[in-house]
Amino acid sequence: MLLIVMNEMEYQYPIDHDWTTDEIIDVIHFFETIEMAYEKGVNREQLLEVYRRFKEIVPSKAQEKKLCSEFEEVSGYSTYRTIKKGKESDSGLIIRMHS
Repeated sequence: MLLIVMNEMEYQYPIDHDWTTDEIIDVIHFFETIEMAYEKGVNREQLLEVYRRFKEIVPSKAQEKKLCSEFEEVSGYSTYRTIKKGKESDSGLIIRMHS
């Protein structure tokens, strides 16, 4: 597992060195979307779309939990709570999380 710095918050995203460049970009986009849900709000459909792509790259629940735990540890943002809220919300809503 590699950690690379790619954001303004100066923490590192958890990345697997076996992923392709496109997969790394898509995983980073997923984590950035989680950040956006906490910082500004994000469209529910956009959130679920990037999560679906994340799950194509990280199909294993164990690996998902590990990556998301590492992300939450450095950022304070819960991917689990954000995705859960997105799935439970109505279509077209903006998902806003609170720290």
